[in-house]
Amino acid sequence: MWKEENNQLCKTFTFPTFMEAFDFMSMVAVIAEEMNHHPWWSNVYNKVEIKLSTHDADNTITALDYELAKKIDFIVK
Repeated sequence: MWKEENNQLCKTFTFPTFMEAFDFMSMVAVIAEEMNHHPWWSNVYNKVEIKLSTHDADNTITALDYELAKKIDFIVK
C-alpha cells in the first residue's frame, strides 16, 4: 500500500534477490520514461524504495503520481 508522507506517495518493495529488484526497477524505468514522470528511488540489495511527487506542481502529489503508482503496482502483481 502506498503511503502519503511529506507530500509524496511512498512505498518499499522487497524481492527475493537483487536481480529481481533490478529487473523491477528496469520495468519501472520504461514506464516512467513513457510517462515522462520519474520517481525518486533507492535500491539496496533486494529492496526498492520509491517516492512519487510532481516537480511541476511544487513537489506535491498529483493525479500523475497516482497513475504511476498504479502502473508500478501492476508490475508486481
